[in-house]
Amino acid sequence: MDNYLASIKITEIEKDKFFVEVSDNVKTSHNVVISDKVYKQLTNGIISKCELLEKSFEFLLDREPNTSVLTNFEIQIISHYFSDYANCVRTWCKIE
Repeated sequence: MDNYLASIKITEIEKDKFFVEVSDNVKTSHNVVISDKVYKQLTNGIISKCELLEKSFEFLLDREPNTSVLTNFEIQIISHYFSDYANCVRTWCKIE
């Protein structure tokens, strides 16, 4: 489901907390937590938290409508729903 028509706006609320607005047919908002520990585990610090979040939402929107994305979640929960998520992050970061 190529959903590149959706607009993703990310606002950093605190160091680990982000507010994400997705504008598509319906506008949705999401609160996402990215702890430093999980960020380092996923990306090895190669891309920023905002880049990780943007790519993660593109990943999600390729698989489901924005209305199906959880409104409050920690970034690592994506792996519970989509087992290929961590491998995709490694690809984005070019981690072997």
